Amino acid sequence: MMAERPHVFVFRKVLFHERIAEILAPVADVSFHDTEDPPAEAAVRARLPGVAGLIPSSLDPVTAPMMAAAPGLRVVGNYGVGYNNVDVAAATARRIPVTNTPGVLTEATADTTWTLLLAAARRAVEADAYVRAGTFDGWRGSLFPGMELNGKALGIIGLGLIGQAVARRALGFGMRVIYAGRRRAAPEAERALGARCVPLEDLLRQADVVSLHCPLTPETRHLLDARRLALMKPTALLINTARGPVVDERALVEALRARRIAGAGLDVYEEEPTLAPGLAELPTVVLFPHIGSSTLEAREGMARLAAENVRAALEGRRPPNLVNPQVWPAAGP
Repeated sequence: MMAERPHVFVFRKVLFHERIAEILAPVADVSFHDTEDPPAEAAVRARLPGVAGLIPSSLDPVTAPMMAAAPGLRVVGNYGVGYNNVDVAAATARRIPVTNTPGVLTEATADTTWTLLLAAARRAVEADAYVRAGTFDGWRGSLFPGMELNGKALGIIGLGLIGQAVARRALGFGMRVIYAGRRRAAPEAERALGARCVPLEDLLRQADVVSLHCPLTPETRHLLDARRLALMKPTALLINTARGPVVDERALVEALRARRIAGAGLDVYEEEPTLAPGLAELPTVVLFPHIGSSTLEAREGMARLAAENVRAALEGRRPPNLVNPQVWPAAGP
C-alpha cells in the first residue's frame, strides 16, 4: 500500500505561486488559499489536521494552538525574511523546522529604502501634489527646499544584509554611515562601508537620516518611542522598511506634527493596514503599501526559496535557511 503524500498549505496565492507548486510537486500535494488576501482563521484551522507543511507570508500568524492542531506538521516555510509571525519557541518545542527567505529580497528592499529616502529628502510627495493640483505657475527658488545628502550622516539601525546594502548605496551619495544594532558587524564590512558603530541614542542624536533594518522582537517593539524620537535632529528624516511596530506610530505622528523631526518615509505600519490617526494627512511623510521587496526578481526568489526549504525538510534534508537550527534533525512524520 502506497504511503499518503504529504500535504502543504500555502496561506496566500502569492506572485509566482506556480513556482511553489512546481518545486513541491515531486514530494507533496499543494493547496493554496484562493486569493492574496489573508485567509480567515477558520479556513486555516480547517486545513491543519492533515498538513505536513505550511507556507505563510511574514504577516500570517502561525501560533502554538495552530501547531497543536496540526499533529503531522513537519515544517513552516515562511515566505519572507522576517518570521516574527511564527511562534518559533512553540515550533522548536515540537521540533518543527522554521525557515525564511533571506538574501533574495535584499537588493529590492534596499532600493525601496532609498526610494523613500530620496522622496522624503526632496519632498517629492508635496511637489507632485503641487503640480497635479494646477498650482505650479513657474519657477521659484523658494519652492520645496529639501535636504542635500552629500556629507550627511546616515544612521542605520540593524546592519545585516539589507542594512549593508543600504549603506553601500549611501557611499555613492557621499554620506557618512553610522550604525547601531544587537551585534557589531564584521571588521571587513565596517571597513568596506566606512561604517562606525555607535550606541543607539548617539546615533539618533547624530544622524541626518535614520533608517530601520532590525527584526521585530520583544526588545525592538517601540524601539523608537516618543523619548527616542525626541533625540533626533529637527531636520532629520526617519525611514522604515523593517517592521511597523518598531516605531511607536502615534508618537511619530506627534513628532512630525510638532516639527520635532522633518519627515519620514514608511513602507510598514504598526497596525497594518490601518494607519495611526493623522498619519495620512501629514504632507512630510511618504507612504508606501508594504512593497519593500516587490520586484519580479525578488518575488520569484522568495517563492523558490520558500518551496525549496519546505521540500528539503519533507525529504529529510536540512533546509538551507533554518532559523531554529537546534531542531535539526527534526521530528519525523
